[in-house]
Amino acid sequence: MAVIIILIFVLGYLLITLEHPLRLDKTVPALLMATLIWALLAVGFSNDLFSIVNEEGHAFSLLSSGENQMNGFQNNLLTHFGKTAEILVFLIGAMTIVEIIDLHRGFNVLKNFVKTTSKRNLLWIVGILGFFLSAVIDNLTATIVLITLLRKLIHKREERLWYVSLIVIAANSGGAWSPIGDVTTTMLWIANKVTVVELIKFVSIPAIISFVIPFSIASYLPVFKGDLAIDEKNDNNDEEILSSKLMLFLGIGMIIFVPIFKAITDLPPYMGMMFALGIVWLVSEYIQPEENFSRERRHLYSAHRALSRIEISSILFFLGILMAVAGLESLVYGTVNGVEVGTLRYMAEQLQQAIPNQDLVIIFLGMLSAVIDNVPLVAASMGMYDSPTDSVLWHFIAYAAGTGGSMLIIGSAAGVAAMGMERIDFIWFLRKITWLAFLGFIIGAGVFLLIERMIFHNV
Repeated sequence: MAVIIILIFVLGYLLITLEHPLRLDKTVPALLMATLIWALLAVGFSNDLFSIVNEEGHAFSLLSSGENQMNGFQNNLLTHFGKTAEILVFLIGAMTIVEIIDLHRGFNVLKNFVKTTSKRNLLWIVGILGFFLSAVIDNLTATIVLITLLRKLIHKREERLWYVSLIVIAANSGGAWSPIGDVTTTMLWIANKVTVVELIKFVSIPAIISFVIPFSIASYLPVFKGDLAIDEKNDNNDEEILSSKLMLFLGIGMIIFVPIFKAITDLPPYMGMMFALGIVWLVSEYIQPEENFSRERRHLYSAHRALSRIEISSILFFLGILMAVAGLESLVYGTVNGVEVGTLRYMAEQLQQAIPNQDLVIIFLGMLSAVIDNVPLVAASMGMYDSPTDSVLWHFIAYAAGTGGSMLIIGSAAGVAAMGMERIDFIWFLRKITWLAFLGFIIGAGVFLLIERMIFHNV
């Protein structure tokens, strides 16, 4: 039955990649994959066909403590669902704030600030914004904000897809060198594997390289030559209103406040995002967006309308993906040093044995993070190694896991959000963007090893 679970996972991912040829929404296989995996886990566990490993890394079976262990299985499911829900609630909060800003035409302020009509100049402007913004408000939120901005600037979807896809690369690179820029770097930071200063010191330059290389090459591609097509129509929706600047600065400011809220309270990031959403929602209820504003028009700027514009299918897709990976993480597939471990941990251990060079292993894990969610991969790596704080290993894992996901559209939270918002085709991204992301990733990895191994002689 364990093999069947793994096959379901592989088949589910295959169906996701073939979304457009099959004309099947990617959310469907994601949800079916997750539910089938957990259903088989429950049936197999209750019949003592295999064991389950919990979040603490302890394996248990039905016979080890009798029927009471079914409670352990349920608790394990709830733990994984809770961690997934944290990400989803964070995402819903960020997307709602962005939609509220958009309803108040706040992004028109940024649009009016970007005066260039050059496609190449715009590419670098949004790329630099994505790189640094993601380090402050995380790569997922930065991607959502910039996609919303690009929708105001580029009306041709075929052109916009290129910009959006490259923003994913910039956002993931920017998140890799910041402890709050990506969930994996946050995991390493919270676990005391890295410190803020050393992480920035050793990962920021390789991260810049992984961003600059793809953008430098892409800027010479035909799609980025010439000027943008200007929409001559006088669209009232492109004009700022009284509340535009206030809601833009308040919304972005409250998102930036989320990591500060976490630092002050030590609560999970989603709590800070809920606080930020509450403040933005409160202000939106009482602000006057227009001259002679009437109560009959309040619904046009309400948070309720913003919520109705959120891509719920993207949220459910993310739910399915993360819960499916959690199922694989929970399934005991083999032993390491006589201890039963989950499927992902077992795979990582086998990889370590097959490739004795640790640097090559981490590079491979970075590439693998484009296929399998980087969160469980980093979690498995944290369990595999016992290196001291700020060792080369942890810095390299932060870089590889953060930037490696850019090679596939489903390889990162930023990519998943972009895929949902712009309906980016998996095969299109694979053909057009993957090679650019790979060059940035591998050259940045080489620069990282040069700095750590050759210049500073770190181990």
